[in-house]
Amino acid sequence: MRAIGLLTPTVLLAVGAVLCSVGAVAQQAPPQIQPPANERLVLQVHAKGFQVYTCKEDVDRYAWELKGPEAELFDKGGKFFGKHYYGPTWEANDGSKIVGKAAANVPSPDADSIPWLLVTVVDHSGKGALASVTSIQRLNTKGGKALSSGCDNTHAAEELRVPYSADYLFFAPK
Repeated sequence: MRAIGLLTPTVLLAVGAVLCSVGAVAQQAPPQIQPPANERLVLQVHAKGFQVYTCKEDVDRYAWELKGPEAELFDKGGKFFGKHYYGPTWEANDGSKIVGKAAANVPSPDADSIPWLLVTVVDHSGKGALASVTSIQRLNTKGGKALSSGCDNTHAAEELRVPYSADYLFFAPK
């Protein structure tokens, strides 16, 4: 308790602003992709990388099919946190790893960007920052959307790497 007395009003305001901004990021998500009410925000990272697509033949046409992400994750200070890849998997530098399954999505406000998501964690490994995470939101996406053309019989099995960035918010039980 005594340490609180050392905090100046300026420091307290700065801490409050940071906590409010974290809450504001979580609150800007539409209701369809809100995490369960019994969860709380435990971590936020920024991803920069690629959404990787493969040109595949469907029943009567060719289309770009998502293979998975390949991205680096950075904490709020810009420090490398880990990576995000096919699964979809998020792996922290501390060895903790989670695999998720999309539970809901909404279109990005940016029509040229991949959707915003709510992901349910279906597998955990390792101990560390991600060990208790049960839900993930993908917000503030930029880019990553597959082309609407360029996939045909002459490009079958070719890969397309589309740059993207996004914010990932990780939630755990309260």
